[in-house]
Parts: sequence; C-alpha cells; structure tokens
Amino acid sequence: MSLTVTPFPAPLGAEITGIDLRTDLNDESFAAIEAAWHDYGVIILRDQDLSKEDQLAFASRLGTVGARGLPAEKRNEVDDYGGAIMLITNKRGADGEFIGSVPEGELWFHSDLSYRPEPHKATLLHALALPDSGGNTMFANMYTAYENVPDALKQKLAGRKVLHAYDFATTEEVNIDDGLDNLQHCWQPIFIRHPVTGRTALYVNRLMSAQIEGLERPESDAILQALFTIAEDPAIIYEHVWRMGDLIVCDNRCCIHARHDFPHDQLRMLQRCTVQGDTMIPALA
Repeated sequence: MSLTVTPFPAPLGAEITGIDLRTDLNDESFAAIEAAWHDYGVIILRDQDLSKEDQLAFASRLGTVGARGLPAEKRNEVDDYGGAIMLITNKRGADGEFIGSVPEGELWFHSDLSYRPEPHKATLLHALALPDSGGNTMFANMYTAYENVPDALKQKLAGRKVLHAYDFATTEEVNIDDGLDNLQHCWQPIFIRHPVTGRTALYVNRLMSAQIEGLERPESDAILQALFTIAEDPAIIYEHVWRMGDLIVCDNRCCIHARHDFPHDQLRMLQRCTVQGDTMIPALA
C-alpha cells in the first residue's frame, strides 16, 4: 500500500489513503501522518477497521492517551479502558437506555477539554455506524479565525484570558451566574501559540467560553458573541460527510468542531479517544 495525503479544497483538512493502521504504521508512515496533521489541522484516514485497542495504540503514537472529562459515575459506557474510550452513539441497550454519550441532536462548536488546565491536543473519531443522512461534523480553522479578528479587537484582547467552563450540555451557553463550584473550569489565553507550528490561533468556543478576564459582563458577553461569529464563519469551516471506516484526527489547539443533527431512528456510532496536551501557550503580543 502507498500512503497518499490529499488536501481538501477547503479551509482546512486532508484525506489520507493507502494505509492500514493495524499493519502498515512504520515510523516513516507515522511521520507523514503526523506532519499532515500539523499542516492541515484535521486529517481523515480512510477505510480503517479499528478495534478499541487498535485506535488507542495509534493514539498513543501521538502522545499519552487521555481520559474523558465526564465523571465516571455519569458515563453510560462500559469502561474497560480507564475512561479513554467514549462511544458517541444513539444505540440503546436491552434496558432501553443509551449505551454511549452525546446520543442525539446538534452539538455546538467546542474544543475538547478546553476547560482543563492542560487541554487534550488531539481528538480521534472512528466511524462504526452511520445514518443515511445528517450527523456531519464541522471543523473551523482557528488560525484563520484569529486572522479575521479586527486589529482593534486584537489589541484590546492581547494578553487577556477567557474562562472556559462546562456543564456537559450540548446546545447551551454555560451558566456561570450560580458560581463555578460545580463546574469544571479553567482560565485560558484568548490567543494561543501552537507549540509545533508556532502559529497563532483564536481559542474560544460557543459551548464552553463564558467570560473574558478584566471586562464587565455586558462588554465581555458582546465581545464573546462577536468572536463566536468569527469562529463559526462558514468560509473557514470544513464540513465532513462521514464514510464508514473514517478515522478523523482533529488538532484541538487550532480547530473547533461541531455536529449537525441526524434522524434519530437511524444508528450512528463513533468511537472516540483523545491525546493529552500541555498548558496553552499565550500568543506573543
């Protein structure tokens, strides 16, 4: 087999074909995959057939496999992997309850575990079952989002932080008015420098970004809404139409992602894991 990287005619993303991650992942092939991930932000490895163990083995080449943010007592999945595997699915068990997480509906733009001091750098999603239509995943290029922030606003926000908090909702802005005691949360730089590419990215998302440091709430809320609009501009989004066997690797340091709804009477199942990252690096002024 011959590994081929084909960039999409889109603001980000590339397709990788000609490799079976179970048998063909030598050092040269992995280096090409990792380089494409850094170059394009999102890569789609086609025609994979990965068990949980296979997916975790590949993820471990990118770094230390992460554990999910949802507390163990609230998870629906049978957890044999220390919280590393998450099933994103509307499949139900014999008791009629969902066997996975985020089963149905739309999911707003977010960056996985941005509410942690060391957010996870990579998210891997593997398609195991797909509906006939819907359920597309959107990815936004946050390098370009940063470039699109007006200069005056860049100057105003330079060096500031934004509060990321999460209550595990899917289509609601997080409510911090009742305090943060029951929310996982962390203050992150609004503008970050990618540790590998050195490029600057906007680091906010509609689902988890709640308040800008040093600003009164009305001004903070207004600026955040403006930043969300910039981050969700269709011109900087790649919308992925899933195929069976796709494995997506998303760089959470320069991309945010979201999901469209799909017919609830049709099965959708993605197998997800993440890779741990480091403290976000503030962009240079």
